[in-house]
Amino acid sequence: MDEQSITVFRSRLRDDVPGPRYGTLAAELEAKAATMPGFVEFKEFVAADGERLALVTFASAAAETAWRDDADHRAAQHEGRDAFYSEYDVAVCTVQRRRRWAW
Repeated sequence: MDEQSITVFRSRLRDDVPGPRYGTLAAELEAKAATMPGFVEFKEFVAADGERLALVTFASAAAETAWRDDADHRAAQHEGRDAFYSEYDVAVCTVQRRRRWAW
């Protein structure tokens, strides 16, 4: 069985991000990702200094690759570079070990 794949997407938005387009596109992509085979979860956080962090988990590297190569996702990546982000960093990681605890 493949190990889970987690994409760590760190970014900062530009000061001139156009209107509500970023939020609309982000919501559309999150909804589409959730329909992809192997999608596990999406979490997003914003730090006090404005850095954004998205964690996207897929059941396997193959499922993550399918999402990476999705035509709508690719188009959104180009739009993000052109209109939204001042910087970003993407790391795709394979879960090597996991421990869970809940009370």
